[in-house]
Amino acid sequence: MEPKSKVVRGYPLLFGYLGYFLMMIGFIILLPLLAMLIYGEQTSEAKYFIVPGVVAIIIGYLLSQLLRYKETSKLERHQDIQLIFLVWVMAIIFSAFPFVFSGTYNFTQAIFESTSGYTTTGLTVVDVTQASKAFLLFRSLLQFFGGVGLVLVITSAISDKYGMRLYYAEGHNDKLLPNLARSARLILSIYAIYIIVGSILYSLFGMSLFDAFNHAIASLSTGGFSTKMESIGYYQSFPIEIITMILMLLGSTNLIIHLFIFKAKFKKAFHHIEVKFFLILIILFIPVMTLSFASFNGGSFFQNLRVGLFQFLSAITTTGFQTVEQFSGLPYLINLCVIILMIIGGGIGSTSGGIKQYRVALAIKNLYWNIRDKMSHQRTIHTNYINKYGKDIIVTTEDAQNNQSFMIMYLLTLIFGTLIFTSFGYTLEESLFEFSSALGTVGLSIGIISIQSHPIILWTTIVGMFIGRLEFYVLIIALTKFTMDLSKRKVL
Repeated sequence: MEPKSKVVRGYPLLFGYLGYFLMMIGFIILLPLLAMLIYGEQTSEAKYFIVPGVVAIIIGYLLSQLLRYKETSKLERHQDIQLIFLVWVMAIIFSAFPFVFSGTYNFTQAIFESTSGYTTTGLTVVDVTQASKAFLLFRSLLQFFGGVGLVLVITSAISDKYGMRLYYAEGHNDKLLPNLARSARLILSIYAIYIIVGSILYSLFGMSLFDAFNHAIASLSTGGFSTKMESIGYYQSFPIEIITMILMLLGSTNLIIHLFIFKAKFKKAFHHIEVKFFLILIILFIPVMTLSFASFNGGSFFQNLRVGLFQFLSAITTTGFQTVEQFSGLPYLINLCVIILMIIGGGIGSTSGGIKQYRVALAIKNLYWNIRDKMSHQRTIHTNYINKYGKDIIVTTEDAQNNQSFMIMYLLTLIFGTLIFTSFGYTLEESLFEFSSALGTVGLSIGIISIQSHPIILWTTIVGMFIGRLEFYVLIIALTKFTMDLSKRKVL
């Protein structure tokens, strides 16, 4: 006798979908076992990954049974956002357990490393000189799946009527093809090609294949986890720096712009507001940073341009690789430039963090429009346009207000986090630099974050990284919805 089909709605539906994602998270945790099979080292560490990976798969399978016989389903309002929130929280928690089971890190440090990976930040408490290849690969995989998006990965395999809602709720706005699953698979294919090509190029210029693969992932995901303590600076290689800069730039650029370039639609790509804004940033910041490095280091113009350009791209793409020994000893002007770039961030619909170049450019345009309207002698009603993906689109008052609200929330969070850091005795410059890096999911450090950092510093950074990746509206809506439903006892 066939089981009766049923309507699944509300939290049973939400937890059923969460089950699919937990199974995927479990497989992600098991992937580092490949490094043990290939390199045959530290096989005793296998249990650190097997236990949480298998547990996640089992729990996920059990939860997915809530959807087993569903014929129709109905997610309540905002439950797509709740699901995104839960997926990311569960991913971070389960992926922290391999670090905990290793015995080297406590729970706070493990959550920190897992959050830094998934949010593609790159701040770390791990001593990479002592870490096994399995753990180094694990960190890189967290950045890959966090960068492309956990929802995007599973959407490439399955797609139903809620796929689009989840896709946009995670922060994607780069649906490249009419079919969502095909669009997701295309995005993954593009990233895979970039990683393969990047790995080959790195190998040709002296990296081991393992290091090349890890750095290709870290560059493209704008994550910044390195297998070397000195980051990219370890190699002292201009070709490797060039490859890294190209991959960072690709990772921080919306994939729609990539498609324009592939199809030779250069005019459309160039007219996109973010491309123009990025070129302006190059003109403004590269000379200042180059001259500042020259006055500090001496040396040739080319050498200082090389250092300045790399740090500019590392900051604006929110990758966090570095070729300088440390930022704590650099002139204030250089660090100020880096802070501003980390706050601005990369392109919308990319793996980058920060406020995003689109929002900053729109805010500047809106300021210009306001001044223009106030200076106008005639009561002329202007229609305001910006070029987005090669098309002129109208910017409404609501669009401008939403953009302004986001930027205000971002800057208030930045101030609050910075003040927490200063309360532990760090200078304003150090605190602003470090929390800008966390909130922008960058990963550059002035020296505050380490395995010895106070738990409050680590948890403040964890919250900053999480907010920076999922952004404010997802957190506010999800937490408000959970609180309201708990008060009405709708969750249970």
